[in-house]
Amino acid sequence: MALKTIKMVQTFNAPVTEVFAALSDHETFGKICGINVTRIQEGAEQPNGLGSIRKLSIGPLPSFQETITDFKENELIEYKITQGSPIKNHVGRLSFSTQGDMSVLHYTIDLESKIPLTSGLIKAVLERGISQGLQKYAHRLAS
Repeated sequence: MALKTIKMVQTFNAPVTEVFAALSDHETFGKICGINVTRIQEGAEQPNGLGSIRKLSIGPLPSFQETITDFKENELIEYKITQGSPIKNHVGRLSFSTQGDMSVLHYTIDLESKIPLTSGLIKAVLERGISQGLQKYAHRLAS
């Protein structure tokens, strides 16, 4: 089973503080990406920050949990799946920067499926769903 990597770059016509606030909030992030997300444990310093845990439910699949493992306001969010998923070695990293008046998000996900021969399919579904959600969110900000 091979580790797969998703790399997405999305620009937003909004300040990085606004984009970071939306994407760091678990429930808002879920709405943007079309995933049912609920915070089940607050972080030590911020509700959605370092150490916070969110539960994700995607369609008929069993729900699973992600834990925020690195958090630098307006710069970085990193998380990993910590419970209940057919995906192992799943680490997501959202890096935020400013380019002129625009915000730029570099979103990388590393993953590997526990089920043989499904990593590519999982990669494709995740990449399509998340990138479409981010594009729609960017379009709303531009309007």
